Amino acid sequence: MSLADLSRYEFARPASLDAACRLLSDREKKGARTVLLAGGTDFMVQVSQGGAAEGPLPLVLDVSRIKELACVSFDGTTLRIGAGVSYLELQRDPVVREYAPLVARMTQDIGGPTIQGRGTLGGNLATASPAADGVAAIAAYDPVIEVKSSRGTRKIPIAVLQTGYKQTSRAADEVIVAVEFRAPAHGSAWCWRKVGTRLAQAISKVAFAGVAEVHDGRVTRVGFAMASVAATTALLPNTRELVRLTPLAQLTAAAVDAAVASDVSPQDDVRSTRDYRMHTAKAVVRGFLRDLGAPV
Repeated sequence: MSLADLSRYEFARPASLDAACRLLSDREKKGARTVLLAGGTDFMVQVSQGGAAEGPLPLVLDVSRIKELACVSFDGTTLRIGAGVSYLELQRDPVVREYAPLVARMTQDIGGPTIQGRGTLGGNLATASPAADGVAAIAAYDPVIEVKSSRGTRKIPIAVLQTGYKQTSRAADEVIVAVEFRAPAHGSAWCWRKVGTRLAQAISKVAFAGVAEVHDGRVTRVGFAMASVAATTALLPNTRELVRLTPLAQLTAAAVDAAVASDVSPQDDVRSTRDYRMHTAKAVVRGFLRDLGAPV
């Protein structure tokens, strides 16, 4: 896609979140298509591949300057990240670095500086690619996703937001506003592993995010998420349950591998093979658990 192609689209830039919601509501009632644009890193690829050119061209709603989407805050318990905050801003934000270091670390592996400076967590959540590193990292914290429309505001658990391959439960007239989650105890263990052709500027073959609180040899809070191993970001529920219910000293490699295998369904594609992804998924989970003290 060239800059000249952008002239084919009608653009609108609402001044506030409420204005954006009103415009979306009006267009939804008319059955008119609208694309929300923040960083544009996914939209530009979609258009260049012809995915946005079917039927009448949509209105492009630029939400990149809406202040309500650009904030990071922490109230002592809950970390809130605005959907329009760029990955570079997340990387540098002192609150994110202290209370969600996994997220700050992940941002270093998302493309180059240009992509990091434009891409947003809200965009990744809306696009719902199962290979999205940002979604995997945030999903390990078991967040809720706040969405807003002219009908009101609701909060959607990450597991409910994902409904299928590149599909979400967000309605067409809703804007993703922010991600919220309870911050782990200070000093809790975390892990970020991106396995790809290159460390950055490559789509992950497998990406793994893990967060854990450990007390007296038991894991009292755990979050796992994995990219590129299923039709959606994989939350590894069986592996989480195994780790929560079993003392670390009693975990075995066989039990962990079986749980991981039951939680993922990788496929062959141009980037990797099913067998390699399955092997890697098991290996990265066991590596994190070894760091916690498990003999796996």
